[in-house]
Amino acid sequence: MLELHEKKGAVVFVVKAQPRSSKSRICGAYNGGLKVNLKAAPVDDAANEECCELFAKVFDVPQSRVHIVSGRSSRTKSVMIEGVSAEAASLIFEPFFIHS
Repeated sequence: MLELHEKKGAVVFVVKAQPRSSKSRICGAYNGGLKVNLKAAPVDDAANEECCELFAKVFDVPQSRVHIVSGRSSRTKSVMIEGVSAEAASLIFEPFFIHS
């Protein structure tokens, strides 16, 4: 089950990143968070940038509202999306769990 937390008008969740994948996508649930594949290598912050881009597209928000709040140098990260409630995020993520 995906754990979503709301903090000051933003949703926060855990992401397990798999860099150097064939394409960037959300794979499904992983240990209370989301597993994502990222095309970029974990070099010069490229994978972190791609992670933020991916969630900006999924939530249809500017990339400036998506932040990695912890785990920048780790595969396990906490991601925050400003202006999105936990309830709205769970609805957006729901289709990703049907196939996982």
